[in-house]
Amino acid sequence: MTIEIKNPGLLTTIQDIGRYGYQKYGVIVSGAMDSLSLRIANLLVGNDEHEATLEITLYGTTIKFNQDHLIAITGGNLQPTLDNEPIFMWRPIFVRKGSILKFNGAKSGCRAYVSIAGGFLIPTQLGSKSTYLKAHIGGFKGRALKKGDTIKCGNRSDTAQTLIERMPNAKHYFPWSVIYHAWFSFYKTETIRILKGSEYERFDEASKQKLVNNPYTISPQADRMGYQLKGEKLCLTKHFELLSEAVTYGTIQVPADGMPIILMADRQTTGGYPKIAQVISADLPKLAQMQPHQKIIFKIVSQKKAERELLIQEEKLKQLTIGIQTKVL
Repeated sequence: MTIEIKNPGLLTTIQDIGRYGYQKYGVIVSGAMDSLSLRIANLLVGNDEHEATLEITLYGTTIKFNQDHLIAITGGNLQPTLDNEPIFMWRPIFVRKGSILKFNGAKSGCRAYVSIAGGFLIPTQLGSKSTYLKAHIGGFKGRALKKGDTIKCGNRSDTAQTLIERMPNAKHYFPWSVIYHAWFSFYKTETIRILKGSEYERFDEASKQKLVNNPYTISPQADRMGYQLKGEKLCLTKHFELLSEAVTYGTIQVPADGMPIILMADRQTTGGYPKIAQVISADLPKLAQMQPHQKIIFKIVSQKKAERELLIQEEKLKQLTIGIQTKVL
């Protein structure tokens, strides 16, 4: 079974949950920008939740299905159509051979995730199928997808086969869907919660207040590696030399110009700029769905609060998994 890329759009790559355990060798984690949407998309078609999906950015991607497939679309609403008809998101969809799926442009959010029952038959490299663009490893030939690419798909799970058999005859999708509002709001201005960074106390008091009292705008220089922000300049109390240290997804660095940069999925493994804050894990999916020119309001929370919010998110996902399974039984 295969799919064919008729138009890759702005940027379409194959991503899974990421390439962990190799940062000490200088290999980045990469993986889905919005791992929560990826995991939900896989659950909806009976895949392992960490299986690779298509990550589609903003607009233009067009896909032809060369055989019948069971798919799901989650994440940002890029106004998908199937054979020129609007198609539902956040639910299993049965797609007939020869059908054309197109993403026409972002109505809300920034990235959509397309899971296919059985996943993609591509090699894993260092334990992951994720595309690491700069190093040209993983994914499909280590690059973004191009027009004419044909990707092989794996065998469906028993769960996926049962879903297809129980699909309403008159339709190609189930009447139920995931209530995504439990995780995503897709507002133009989002509150993003942060922890104090390792160099937070080295910034002057005015900068600490600016960070949380003034909104920052995501600049057009925003990609899978990092979001450059525009807003109030942040200043250290005095200049100092900082050795490069490990960084992670959501680390907020402040370079010499005083404009914060949020490191994203394709971040480097170490960084030498002062780290004023760290986005909490539970808010990374929401951050990943923000577009250039949208505004962020930062809110400092405690480590205990950050941990609790992640546990709540994981508990919701566990409940969703059980809910989907009951639809199959």
